[in-house]
Amino acid sequence: MIEQPTFGPQLAEGKTKQIYAYPDNEALAYMVNKDQITAGDGERRNELVGKSRWSTITTANVFRLLNEAGIPTHFVKQVNKETLLVKRCTMLPVEQVQRRIATGSYLKRHPEISEGTRFDPVLVETFLKDDARHDPQIWEQDIIDMGLANSDEIAWMAEQGRRVFETLEKAWSGIDVTLVDLKIEFGRDGSGNLMVADVIDNDSWRLWPGGDKTRMLDKQIYRNLKNVTEADLQQVADRYALVADLTGKLSMYGS
Repeated sequence: MIEQPTFGPQLAEGKTKQIYAYPDNEALAYMVNKDQITAGDGERRNELVGKSRWSTITTANVFRLLNEAGIPTHFVKQVNKETLLVKRCTMLPVEQVQRRIATGSYLKRHPEISEGTRFDPVLVETFLKDDARHDPQIWEQDIIDMGLANSDEIAWMAEQGRRVFETLEKAWSGIDVTLVDLKIEFGRDGSGNLMVADVIDNDSWRLWPGGDKTRMLDKQIYRNLKNVTEADLQQVADRYALVADLTGKLSMYGS
């Protein structure tokens, strides 16, 4: 039977999700995904019918795999088709990006690097979440100066980020999909413990079946659109639905 949660007060709202308090337990919260897809620092925005469901499925499948790998996350369980039960966190206003293959924005910042260059170990970069400043790249001292984390915690986050990437990379390779890069976020629970939080869905990575960029399955196909038509959105939706389905197979290859 589908669970119908009772939401407490709304705690936060982002471009693609809402966070609600969990009644009678301040350590938990509900995350509700929305049918919104955005690009260009939120300047482009469309409703993608079904995205909330696909994001919930994808995130739940991914975080179950990470939990099984012993990586600390906020994920507890999937509640219904668009709702996750999570540990309540204070999010760090940063995004960590792990890159296995050079492409996209990295090439714009590093024109001396050829597309397709492989990073081994995975390259870890950090960006401040600030649409008005186009999410600028930041470094360890910036994070320390902002009081977000100390040097030991920054090293821990980099290590956990690589673990997340390598766990998912192995799982995706089992179905002949190349994980090119990945964006994750971290939060602190009520005791100050850091953990992987937020969502990991089809907005969070680049996926190239068979290593072929022309067959990409991820949000980049939406970012690349010049004018968004209903036919375009249907093609995006088809890929999001496919990725949600494929993530159901990851547990067979992630251990």
